[in-house]
Amino acid sequence: MVLKGSSEALCPPPSLELRPSCNKSQPSPPLGSSSQPHDGVISEDKEPIKYGELIILGHNGSLANGDKGRRRSRLALYKRPKANGVKPDVIHNVSTPLVSKALSNKSQHSISYTLSRSHSVIVEYTHDINTDMFQIGRSTESMIDFVVTDTAGSSSGHGGGATGEGGGGGQSAQSTISRYACRIMCERSAPYTARIYAAGFDSSKNIFLGERAAKWRTSDGLMDGLTTNGVLVMHPAGEFVSEPAPGVWREISVCGNVFALRETRSAQQRGKLVENESNTLQDGSLIDLCGATLLWRTPAGLRHIPTLKQLESLRQELNAARPQCPVGFNTLAFPSLAQREIVDKKQPWVYVNCGHVHGYHNWGYRKEKGPTSPGGTAPAGTGERECPMCRRVGPYVPLWLGCEGGLYLDAGPPTHAFCPCGHVCSEKTVVGWSQIPLPHGTHAFHAACPFCGTWLTGEQGHVKLIFQGPVD
Repeated sequence: MVLKGSSEALCPPPSLELRPSCNKSQPSPPLGSSSQPHDGVISEDKEPIKYGELIILGHNGSLANGDKGRRRSRLALYKRPKANGVKPDVIHNVSTPLVSKALSNKSQHSISYTLSRSHSVIVEYTHDINTDMFQIGRSTESMIDFVVTDTAGSSSGHGGGATGEGGGGGQSAQSTISRYACRIMCERSAPYTARIYAAGFDSSKNIFLGERAAKWRTSDGLMDGLTTNGVLVMHPAGEFVSEPAPGVWREISVCGNVFALRETRSAQQRGKLVENESNTLQDGSLIDLCGATLLWRTPAGLRHIPTLKQLESLRQELNAARPQCPVGFNTLAFPSLAQREIVDKKQPWVYVNCGHVHGYHNWGYRKEKGPTSPGGTAPAGTGERECPMCRRVGPYVPLWLGCEGGLYLDAGPPTHAFCPCGHVCSEKTVVGWSQIPLPHGTHAFHAACPFCGTWLTGEQGHVKLIFQGPVD
């Protein structure tokens, strides 16, 4: 989301809190190692208390140019040694020329709502000992705990993860993610409830909603507002693990209230207040920052996902079965989890419309379906192919094992693949994600592969894989 004026931030309710100097994060625990402390944060107990983990969709376990510090594809939030929360304290109605003076105190957190050229409302915040705050945004300043840039979904099925981080090929010319996009407030006592709020405090501990930003007075005389491109949240309709089903996308305000979506992403007219829903994150809640979508997993939910070691075991089991190409009779093998860019010679390929798994071959193109060369063949990975087993025509892509365990809904065997990208995981995982419409652009929604961001195609968006065992 693009910030208006200097920065967009959010106005936390009594439970929100923020700290002037957020610890710079060290690499978060790798996939499956959820017991390792983050940020060097160690609680009074030997085992640090984890609030949950944030996973960026479309990166399949790591960013294109590697996970570094606070810029990564996955971040665990742990209880801080000392609370860094703030909560609303005093409200001032001031003339706009006095705003800069009122905001000059860098030891005081505040939110400024510019109502007109001559009138602003400033809400001062005070320390809250009961909450920890974690800020998310595009800015690399120290108060941002999780640095997120635009994720570019792939339109083809190649590669094991999307680009778009830290100057990669998917980095857009002008990001639509706010520098101070949102913040998550976690209660320091059980049950460690986590809440999401639009916008975050900048380096001067201020949140500034300019004259053009959507803002209003609430029924109790307080202020609230929305950021330019909005922070959207979708809570699962049921239990994310046991009965995955999509909920309804909503917009979260600066003060954590829930609204129906605006007509378009940055429209000035807010949606209708949804009073019976809250900003409390659940296992499987999705947070969209207009350029990147994050998944929230709770410690309880993370206990059901496969670890990196388990995924490697599943890969070895697949290869130990010695699947063969039904035409060339050559033995196929899934590449290592670390290999995500280069297609291996033994890598299995699939006809995504039928699920028949083959080794790679450069024939079977339908001239009327895709581009061909004068010799009657097309470049690898383009056009559509005719399956030699069932004659169904469709995309023909290499298979990649989904490496980000946090995106799995269970630890079941990798029997299915998303269409048309070819990312392989459990049946429950492909079925669950195929039902979830993810935001795209200003008002469009489309189901996508969570591992690479490719839009799903076909009636179901996934296919059951049909392997042929060894003939001997």
